Amino acid sequence: MEKLLDTALVWFRRDLRVDDHAALHHALRAARKVWCVFVFDTDILDPLPRCDRRVEFIRDSLVDLDQQLRSLGLAHGVADTGLIVRHGHALQALPALARELGVQAVFANHDDEPPALERDAKVLGALADAGIVLHTAKDHVVFERSEVLTATGSPYSVFTPYRTAWHRKLTPFYLHAYPVARHAGALATVKQPQAVPSLAEIGFERTNLHALKMPTGSTGAHELLDDFLDRIDHYHEARDFPAIKGPSYLSTHLRFGTLSIRRLAREAGRPARAGPRCGCPS
Repeated sequence: MEKLLDTALVWFRRDLRVDDHAALHHALRAARKVWCVFVFDTDILDPLPRCDRRVEFIRDSLVDLDQQLRSLGLAHGVADTGLIVRHGHALQALPALARELGVQAVFANHDDEPPALERDAKVLGALADAGIVLHTAKDHVVFERSEVLTATGSPYSVFTPYRTAWHRKLTPFYLHAYPVARHAGALATVKQPQAVPSLAEIGFERTNLHALKMPTGSTGAHELLDDFLDRIDHYHEARDFPAIKGPSYLSTHLRFGTLSIRRLAREAGRPARAGPRCGCPS
């Protein structure tokens, strides 16, 4: 397939993984060279306490993401791919990097938090002023709010009929994984690769995150998922007892997108696990 773009930039936000990543997949398919960036947005960070587990979780997950990108690039003959990390106001830092790299488009996944929607609208304008297009895609949910509506076209206000409609709409199409690795040869070399900044470099302190034995990054998310799948058939019995290892402990990973929601939905829909599980589609 002929590619329409020479260069593109993928803006990671609450989707800190490589596999089954909608925006990354779309960018790699559309452009001959693709860079990847995460912005430590000071508009978000500045009001936070200097000792914040969420920030440490994100920072450590970025180290994992950077390594995944490097490994994926090397596997397809591209050295020094990695993750570009910026620290500053996203509204200025993201368009500045896009101009610096000379990209024609920026790709990102939807973020439906109200402050994020406001930020993205401003970034869209700033990029447009520079002649750069912003493309966004659905990634962190199976169905967005406009996809499951009542017969009159309005949102459901009662959960049970919503659940029924959700399941009725669900087909394997909506759970297919995006085959990122198939197009990874388009990952671009970072001219001056740098390590992900430390917590101290962005003005934060270490927390007790690792003492809580919370694994970070996509690698940690898959470890937790594998552990949970071995006991998922007993979840309904064990979830209400704190002394029992019942829940998945994946909520933080879902919040920051270190694990694909489509992978989880596929696993949840499988029959009871009497034998070995199938792997995630490539």
